[in-house]
Amino acid sequence: MKPTTCSMILLSLALANCQPNSNSEEKDQYTTSGLSIKVEEHGITDSGETIDLYTLENQNGMKMKVSTYGGIVTQLYVPNKDGNLEDIVLGFDSLSSYEEKHPYFGAIVGRYGNRIAKGEFSIDGNPYTLATNNGENSLHGGTVGFDKKIWKAKTIEETEKVGIELSYESPDMEEGFPGNLNVIIRYFLNNDNAWTIEYKATTDKKTPVNLTQHTYFNLNGASSGKILGHEVVINADRYTPVDEILIPTGELASIENTPFDFRKPMKVGKRINEDHPQLQYGNGYDHNWVINENEGNLKLAASVYAPESGRFMEVLTTEPGVQFYTGNFLNGENIGKGNQPYQKRSGLCLETQHFPNSPNIEHFPNTILSPEAKYESKTVYQFSVKQ
Repeated sequence: MKPTTCSMILLSLALANCQPNSNSEEKDQYTTSGLSIKVEEHGITDSGETIDLYTLENQNGMKMKVSTYGGIVTQLYVPNKDGNLEDIVLGFDSLSSYEEKHPYFGAIVGRYGNRIAKGEFSIDGNPYTLATNNGENSLHGGTVGFDKKIWKAKTIEETEKVGIELSYESPDMEEGFPGNLNVIIRYFLNNDNAWTIEYKATTDKKTPVNLTQHTYFNLNGASSGKILGHEVVINADRYTPVDEILIPTGELASIENTPFDFRKPMKVGKRINEDHPQLQYGNGYDHNWVINENEGNLKLAASVYAPESGRFMEVLTTEPGVQFYTGNFLNGENIGKGNQPYQKRSGLCLETQHFPNSPNIEHFPNTILSPEAKYESKTVYQFSVKQ
């Protein structure tokens, strides 16, 4: 359904025997399930293209706003232990700020999330060179990755959940990646306060694919300061150490007796400043953890608890890894919501993924998608409260 931009449209959700549907009739009220979608104009890009903003809301008041620019989650309102709703994701008040340089706030990342060393890899003996945008490395898809693309969108109505489907066709050799890649990403919201992401992709030529979502969370509120008091658990016995330019060495190292052991709840700030070479390389945590016993099934990867607000977030995924990043390179230059500058460690990311630089490390999980195969991945961010 292509929304008009002169007014908001509220879409109804059928409750029985519903199927994905992009041609729903326009309604002016919520359904009895308490789930709704609204569509409005987010703004107009510098190049003159109109961007839409979709608002998904459930019966608990949990609300997510998604822009067709970059598939960016611009707002995510979640109740705290007192039932009060606050926006818990870092971002901006205007579309124009997202068009300017920023560290992937809320965005879809692709074709390849994370780093590829020197922007180089080979497939079947054929070398490819990517755009490099992180020193000598390619990061998050290159200079103009999926975070800067305008995505087609349509609404999805299913029993007990509501969502949008975002699609983009990435042409052969875009940013140096071979093959025409068709990407579909679905965001769902249900009444259990779960945000589900489904990733799908197909290609006509072998190409690396590693899609993820780069939302920065602060469970005390987007402008509440640092996340050093958040308690994190990561379901991993191993991680992938990096060199001084944050490229994995290829080792699958034990977290035993290191600051990377998050198997039990640990405050982010407890060990982040320890004198450990890996923390020095990343300026804090900016590493990939190897999720335990994850063979492509949906499994708990991590959790985060903010004692101040009582908010609790669990991350489940079919991916083999998760990048835990603690906003180490935020420095106040990005002026966020409410005109507040985002300082170092004012948000954290849990980016579910295959491993960084996998195309160049044979024993890492395979990220090469073939024409005869389908890329499919699923991640769930589940929210609740602890008293």
